[in-house]
Amino acid sequence: MKLSNSLGRLRLAGLLEGTSFLLLTGVAMPLKYFAGHPEAVRVAGMAHGVLFLAYVATLIQAHRQYQWPGKRSGLLFVSALLPFGPFVADRKLLRGLPE
Repeated sequence: MKLSNSLGRLRLAGLLEGTSFLLLTGVAMPLKYFAGHPEAVRVAGMAHGVLFLAYVATLIQAHRQYQWPGKRSGLLFVSALLPFGPFVADRKLLRGLPE
């Protein structure tokens, strides 16, 4: 994964965003509701929000640079809304693309 191009940055942003989503739903939310620690969601939620925005920004950049069809970019966007979505999208839609 090369960070010198927008595809590499998109893949990295997707992996970070997907991980933050899983930490938010799998760790922070149970801490809030079962252990009474609402600050966990506050911190993890903010991190996830920032990473989601970074993912969308890198997706727009890659879409413009590589002139992808709207369907590919739309699927990549929707994948960020689903648990494990960015990991599946990386495997199915991004690997093997020319950088």
